[in-house]
Amino acid sequence: MRRGKKYKEAAKKHNSQEVLSVEAAVKLAKELAYAKFDESVDVSMKLNIKKGHSVRDTVVLAHQFGQEKKILVFAKGDKAEEAQSAGATYVGDMDLIEKIKGGWLDFDVAVATPDMMRDVGKLGPILGRRGLMPNPKTQTVTFDIKGAIDELKKGRKEFRADKTGVVHMAIGKVSMDDSKIVENINTVVNEVTRKRPSDVKGDFIRSIAISTTMGPGLKIAIQS
Repeated sequence: MRRGKKYKEAAKKHNSQEVLSVEAAVKLAKELAYAKFDESVDVSMKLNIKKGHSVRDTVVLAHQFGQEKKILVFAKGDKAEEAQSAGATYVGDMDLIEKIKGGWLDFDVAVATPDMMRDVGKLGPILGRRGLMPNPKTQTVTFDIKGAIDELKKGRKEFRADKTGVVHMAIGKVSMDDSKIVENINTVVNEVTRKRPSDVKGDFIRSIAISTTMGPGLKIAIQS
């Protein structure tokens, strides 16, 4: 991958093999950030998992960042009213399904009541490849509509290990206080650790690194 001049200059300011504490890595990552916009701070974890393992869940970060998500809810009757009261951006049933079939996708996350999934499931080819399909594993298929919306508004995010065993997600912004970014990192690491498959032998997390949107990766000491 070709890197720009500013990236190379930032990369020269640290030893790429050095392993840092969480606090030191966050501090250095912010110092190395050079973009003119407020870069995201991302964490990546390489896991010790086999091909058949699934590491997937949601986590509520201690500190929110970024713009508030547009939440769409597929529901009818009382549950639709519950969604409206809880502050969902869009609420509907077949009307929203038809609208999405027509190409409309102006929302960030979708929630559905279980009784709606027979119809919502038909949107799989559209929502699935965009990561927008409601799923019980991420608590987005539920009758507790208010609870789901409340957690999403608090900053609930989905994490999932990819085919190479890596969990990657944004956990903050460069403009945030160091302590808040550190707390968000610790929250994510703890939640991912809870999803350790029972048959994994040895260390579950092989490595952890953080980086800003444009900056170099910094290795973190797992025990920290």
